[in-house]
Amino acid sequence: MLSCKGYAALHAHSRLAPFDFERRAPGPSEMTVEVLYCGVCHTDLHQARNEWGGSRFPIVPGHEIVGRVVAVGRAVTRFKVGGIAAIGVLVDSCRKCRPCKGGEEHFCVEGMTETYNSTDRVDGTVTRGGYSTNYVVDERFAHHVPENLDLAAVAPLLCAGITTYSPLRHWKVGPGKKVGIVGLGGLGHMGLKFANAFGAYVVQFTTNIRKKDDAHRLGADEVVLSTDAAAIKAHTRSFDVILDTVSAPHSLDLYTELLKQDATMVLVGLPETFPVVNTPTLIGRRASIAGSMIGGMPETQEMLDYCGKNNIASDVEVIAIDQINEAYERLLKQDVKYRFVIDMSTMK
Repeated sequence: MLSCKGYAALHAHSRLAPFDFERRAPGPSEMTVEVLYCGVCHTDLHQARNEWGGSRFPIVPGHEIVGRVVAVGRAVTRFKVGGIAAIGVLVDSCRKCRPCKGGEEHFCVEGMTETYNSTDRVDGTVTRGGYSTNYVVDERFAHHVPENLDLAAVAPLLCAGITTYSPLRHWKVGPGKKVGIVGLGGLGHMGLKFANAFGAYVVQFTTNIRKKDDAHRLGADEVVLSTDAAAIKAHTRSFDVILDTVSAPHSLDLYTELLKQDATMVLVGLPETFPVVNTPTLIGRRASIAGSMIGGMPETQEMLDYCGKNNIASDVEVIAIDQINEAYERLLKQDVKYRFVIDMSTMK
């Protein structure tokens, strides 16, 4: 067993606090990663506070991990001790169903094993995440990190990055397409960067006009205040794709009115309560509302490689682990540009 120090929520109404636990030793195809940085996702807050139900306490959050390999099993071939590895939202799957064999392990028929608050397929224990000093992972579920990118800024790519990259690729965003990004937070700022890099005409929707200059800096061609009815109406029936990244309850009807015929609005945010949709708007133009989540192992590596070649990373605020409870409160107030990342050396 491996000793590990982390931060955990002991119950839904507790602050995160130091928590010592043990991880199992790595198997033949697994490796031990010393966690250097871990991003803070809104999902972490939802899970730590059991806002979706199903949280198993004590819970150690964190699924945006970048670290250094410190030990490898005898069958590991893709990583060496001393190298850098990245770990995202999923750390195992059945590996035999059609999605798994096709490199889409996140759609595993039996259900993927998540980085935390999931059942470990090896020993049946509850997985614990990256707000910790180390992590044990099979090499199949780890990624190589481009050498030119800042490691702290890479961490959020493992969730916020792939969560926005995957749908934009799937719905073929590129030159000649008009794309809307709803929300300018951890997910939204990555969606904006990718849509711009892919060559689309990008409109950023935000409720905070103070983010206008930042949105332009990040790649927006236009910025529209969601409360400005005239500005919204000017974009009626003009979008090919709208990517909704908002994790708070909100109406979708404002944005479905902006879709062209056969266009798609893709939801990647996970609010506490789910929206009701005005279906006649969709029926009247054969428009779609779709969902998307992260990506499989090949696509996540593709995304990281793309980021390396195009010098794309997250805008981050690096914090010490003992600032995590303050960070959660600031996250609720949208007081971060645009992702908190924990420097895990502060655990020591």
